[in-house]
Amino acid sequence: MTQGLLARRSVLRLAVAASAAALSRSAFAQAPAPDAAQDAPAPASPATPRHGLSSFGELKYPADFRHFDYVNPAAPKGGAYSLIGPTAAYNQSFQTFNSLNGYILRGDAAQGLALNFDSLMTGAADEPDSLYGLVARSVTIEEGGQLYRFRLRPEARFHDGTPLTAEDVAFSLTTLKASGHPLIRQALQEFIGAEAEAPDTLVARFTPTRPRDVPLYVAGLPIFSKAYYATRPFEETTLDPPLGSGPYKIGRFESGRFIEHDRVRDYWGADLPVNRGRFNFDTVRYEYFRDRDVGFEAFKARAYLFRQEFTSRVWATQYDFPAVADGRVKRDVLPDHTPSGAQGWFFNTRRPKFADRRVREALSLAFDFEWTNKNLMYGQYDRTVSFFQNSDLMASGLPDAAEEALLAPYRDRLPADVFGAPYVPPVGDGSGQDRAMLRRAAALLKEAGYQVNQGRLLDPKGQPLTIEFLDDDGSFERHTSRLIANLKVLGIEGSFRMVDPAQYQSRLKDFDFDVVVRRYSVSLNPGEELRAFFGSEAARMKGSNNLSGISDPAVDGLIAVALAAQTRAELVTACRALDRVLRSGRYWIPQWYKPSHWVAYWDVYERPPTLPKYAIGVLDTWWTRPSGASAPAKGG
Repeated sequence: MTQGLLARRSVLRLAVAASAAALSRSAFAQAPAPDAAQDAPAPASPATPRHGLSSFGELKYPADFRHFDYVNPAAPKGGAYSLIGPTAAYNQSFQTFNSLNGYILRGDAAQGLALNFDSLMTGAADEPDSLYGLVARSVTIEEGGQLYRFRLRPEARFHDGTPLTAEDVAFSLTTLKASGHPLIRQALQEFIGAEAEAPDTLVARFTPTRPRDVPLYVAGLPIFSKAYYATRPFEETTLDPPLGSGPYKIGRFESGRFIEHDRVRDYWGADLPVNRGRFNFDTVRYEYFRDRDVGFEAFKARAYLFRQEFTSRVWATQYDFPAVADGRVKRDVLPDHTPSGAQGWFFNTRRPKFADRRVREALSLAFDFEWTNKNLMYGQYDRTVSFFQNSDLMASGLPDAAEEALLAPYRDRLPADVFGAPYVPPVGDGSGQDRAMLRRAAALLKEAGYQVNQGRLLDPKGQPLTIEFLDDDGSFERHTSRLIANLKVLGIEGSFRMVDPAQYQSRLKDFDFDVVVRRYSVSLNPGEELRAFFGSEAARMKGSNNLSGISDPAVDGLIAVALAAQTRAELVTACRALDRVLRSGRYWIPQWYKPSHWVAYWDVYERPPTLPKYAIGVLDTWWTRPSGASAPAKGG
């Protein structure tokens, strides 16, 4: 299946700070600042216990809140929620799984593992970066923000009934800092360490220069049982279900086919304000299909109940089966208020053939979005131009005085267009082979020292320019094939190569590729994820999300400014300046986006009248209608 789609397979979520901690279980991104239903509480003094945290100190919910506004606190429990997982973090794969350890580099982890683990704090899906007490009942901030003291709830328990103590939290944070996935280790660089001051008191220490979101990230990390791992290596790729403390635990599974998470009936935290009305399904089941068409046919056959649609052709033409016609399957378009991020074909600039910005721009000019949108995607998408698309972090027009001030130290090493209007890909004529764009591409290649000889484009050393587009499920083959055809006009030999999911993940981790499709999704208050996506250190780190290998002092400097921002306005300015530099680098061929979610589901669910602003909220807040149809037949 190749017609227009968002890159579900390709979403990279660092899961840092608010983007994971605040929504660690629902796995959906966050976005613009919410309209508060209550007045935000006044900032607490440094030693005053707080019931929540946020990057800039603003919280919507007061200390005595009973539940989040977007839940039904009386929602019934029961039934099943089944789906194909829409997002992935760390070592997860969309195509298969061979491990139940989702926090290391090795292996392909199963979907939904975060449901099994509690964290110190968790977030609200109607705020951009807030956290509220889960295992921690309160936190105090001391020593100018270098020390966070968390007070734990004495009733917290692991699934085997053993107490969850500060020793377990300290062990978890120490282990993740030393042996966790490289993205976790990178995010914890300025986390010094943690210690159990008492069974119910954890002290976490940070460097004086730590980014504002690192304490939130720490507060949102999973808590493991120290006793459980006393006899097991943490870095092991294993199919042994881990011991957790969250609302679900691993049930039945068949590696590479499906995994079920069963609701813990006596879950210790079920009635906490942050959990009331949430996690209502008895079973959450993730299905795996290596072919999108097969996955869609399985949904039609009621093999799973909820589907987030990412393919415009399917959405426009294939939801005409009998169950839709008679109302047994419902379709909705849900608004997406989160930054859509950057989706496109990303160049691996570690390879010399992509080192020249002019070459990268020339390659991007071979893509006619207008033809693709009309002919392959039913005109349902807009062109992505920014790394912060669909948010106020996106640069536009000329830089203002504040942006100019941030960019000025790098003026001598930045392209001149950084100081003008930000780069926007030209609009094609819709013919599929825009001659003006291809002439411009040829001119750029010539400037870079390339020459055409007998129809082949040769680099300055006389070697032909060849490009392999790597994929693991074929979703973008038709889009890429059209691009490859235009590259051929320029004398470039392009090829589309599909490999199995395990090989694909291995090649990504080793940066063994020319071009891949990816969608980078950041929160509205981005922090440490900026370093993971675009920082020079990440470019050198195996398994990192900086797939393009971006290594630029100006980018690093602007990321540092963004991480140090003390106000929302400072953050917006830094991100807009960063956006200008990244867009000027031509690190990708931008694709498309839409500010909504397409969802379809069998009519067995009900949901609260209020949707969370920054998440779909299905797993968190929906429930099975007590009189609804039975769950789908289970495989295995």
